[in-house]
Amino acid sequence: MRCVAKYSTCGLRRYQWFDIIDPANKNFLDGVRFHMRSDIVPGVVFPDYELSDHTATRRKLSELQGQDPMILVLGRGGYCPKDRRQHEGLVQLHRELEVAYCRLVTISTDNITETNEFRTGVDAHWPFLSDPRRIVQKDLDIAEYTDPEHNPMIPHVIVLEPSLVIYKIYMGYWFFGRPTMEDLRQDLRAVTRKCRPDWDITTPELKAAWQQGRKELFYPYGKTYVQTLGEQD
Repeated sequence: MRCVAKYSTCGLRRYQWFDIIDPANKNFLDGVRFHMRSDIVPGVVFPDYELSDHTATRRKLSELQGQDPMILVLGRGGYCPKDRRQHEGLVQLHRELEVAYCRLVTISTDNITETNEFRTGVDAHWPFLSDPRRIVQKDLDIAEYTDPEHNPMIPHVIVLEPSLVIYKIYMGYWFFGRPTMEDLRQDLRAVTRKCRPDWDITTPELKAAWQQGRKELFYPYGKTYVQTLGEQD
């Protein structure tokens, strides 16, 4: 469930969000302002944007995700010390994501050169997508209007189930609005439990399925391990 608290700043009424939207609670959501485009909520499919990565290769989010859970980071870019510090933490988490069969992608409004400098500067090894035309920023309505000089996106982290289904959205204009590495571990535990049919292989049903040769219920779900290696970035 998502919680909301109303407060006032300089005579302007604002809303502060916490953690989770519950898309099933329609009455609760009526009249409340969202962080981004109002149809971008948990349970719906996130737009399958196609952008150039740090090698100038065009990539779609669905291609980068494959059939795995994915963390999508929408950032300001390499000029922002908060983004750099966030990504330094993600570098450590990414080592866990690789062995947990989860994906990580960063999008910023940096150009290709700046994107490469950002990625190299934090020693990251996952895809960084460049969006200098601000396609994502405009489509999601997340322009950071308080910084007209850089005109970045308001930072967000989106946890995605397979098929780009949104599980959770974090808004990180302030640094502590961004998820901690432990927050993301817990989110990915929940998503993995939900999407992996072999999460608990101690059940009698899965033991019987294995004995019957139904290998499609077990990772890598009908593929060979060589095929999964070819899908990695």
